Amino acid sequence: MSEKLERIDHSAFKVNQAAIVGLNILAFILNAPWLAALVGLVMIVGTLLKFPGFGLIYRYALKPLGWVKPDVLMDHNEPHRFALGLGGAFMAASSGALFTGAATLGWALAWLVAALAALNLFAGVCAGCMVYYWLGRLHVPGFYQSPPEGAYPGMRPKTKAL
Repeated sequence: MSEKLERIDHSAFKVNQAAIVGLNILAFILNAPWLAALVGLVMIVGTLLKFPGFGLIYRYALKPLGWVKPDVLMDHNEPHRFALGLGGAFMAASSGALFTGAATLGWALAWLVAALAALNLFAGVCAGCMVYYWLGRLHVPGFYQSPPEGAYPGMRPKTKAL
């Protein structure tokens, strides 16, 4: 059981979230299910690579150009990766719905992902991370990290039963 925090550049997450929000809105405006599918694919690939897919834009373009500055915090990577994968799964479901004619469901799922990414981008609230931590509090296997001190007010670190 590892509780060790690591240095994580949250600017990569922010760029990823901005891309998810912007591209999902663009996909809806253009009625382009392929673009929603691309967003989902990048999210899933980012989960597998353990780095936010659109965060590569930050790493290789925005950061070297000095357009976005690093925001390195002590944090756990697993909850963020879980959140990205969960969002990717919702985008896969969205794409499936869009390509099979269930447009209302498909766009609703895409908007849900965009709204939650925007919540994280603008308010710093990672709903997927909170789900990860709640699953940990329920002692679901594989969800072993506790929130960093002060990260989610009101969500206390899990404690061992006496």
